[in-house]
Amino acid sequence: MSSTFIPAPLRSFQADKLRVHVFASNDDMSVAVAAHVHAYLLETLERQGSAAVILATGNSQIRFLKRLVDAGRLDWSKITLFHMDEYLGIRADNPACFRHYLRERVESLVKPKVFHYIAGDADLPLDECARYTSLLKAQPIDLVCLGVGENGHLAFNDPPVARFDDPHWIKLVKLDEECKMQQVREGHFSSLEAVPPYAFTLTIPALCAPRKMVCVAPEKRKAIPIKNALQGPVSISCPASFLRQQSHCDLLLDVDSASLL
Repeated sequence: MSSTFIPAPLRSFQADKLRVHVFASNDDMSVAVAAHVHAYLLETLERQGSAAVILATGNSQIRFLKRLVDAGRLDWSKITLFHMDEYLGIRADNPACFRHYLRERVESLVKPKVFHYIAGDADLPLDECARYTSLLKAQPIDLVCLGVGENGHLAFNDPPVARFDDPHWIKLVKLDEECKMQQVREGHFSSLEAVPPYAFTLTIPALCAPRKMVCVAPEKRKAIPIKNALQGPVSISCPASFLRQQSHCDLLLDVDSASLL
C-alpha cells in the first residue's frame, strides 16, 4: 500500500487511554485503517514469521476489508484468522451467517493459513465454546479489528449481557431488541422475527487481549453510541466505553460518526 495516498485525519485526540482519529469521509477512514493494519501485519510477519488476527463483520467493515484484501504484499499463508461472533443455530451457507460473510470477503480471496470459524449450528453449543476458547488461547493474538454497534455493543456484548470482567472468552448470549433491529436495518434479515434470538460472542476480555486493537465506526447511525462511549461513563450501559481503558487501541471515525463530539 506504499504507493497509495493515505488520507490524514482531520483531528486526533485521546479519550482517557484511547487514541481517536476522525477522517473527512468513510472512504478516507477505510483507506487509512487498511494502511494502518497492513503495515502492522507486515511488521508482525517480519518480526515473528506468523500472525493471528480476529476480524469483525457488519456493514461498517466492508470497505476496510476490501482495501486490506486488495493491498497485496501480505503473506496470508502465515496468518491465522478468527472471528468474534455468530448466530446460534444458523447454517454456514445462510447469506446472513458471519462465516458466509468472511468466506466471501476474506478467506476465498487471500487463502490464509487457516480461518477458525465459530460453528453456529454446532450440535453442542457449550462444547463449541470450549473448542473455540482453546483455539484462541493456543497462541498470542496479534490484532483484533472490531466495530461498535448502534447500542454500543462490541461483538454481541449488548448492554444487558456485557461484562468487563467476564470469566469466559466466548459465551452464548440473548440478543437485545436494538441489536436485532440493526441487523434488519442493515439488510441481513427481512424482519425482527427472522433474526436468531441467541448468538455466540467473544467476550470483552477476549476482545481486549490481543496485542493491538483497531476499531472502525463510521456513519451517522453510530454518532450516539460514539458520543456515549467517549463522553459518558465507562459502563456496561455502553460496552464500547471500555475502549477508553485500552492504551493499545485506535478508534477510527468519520465526520458523521463523530458529529456529536
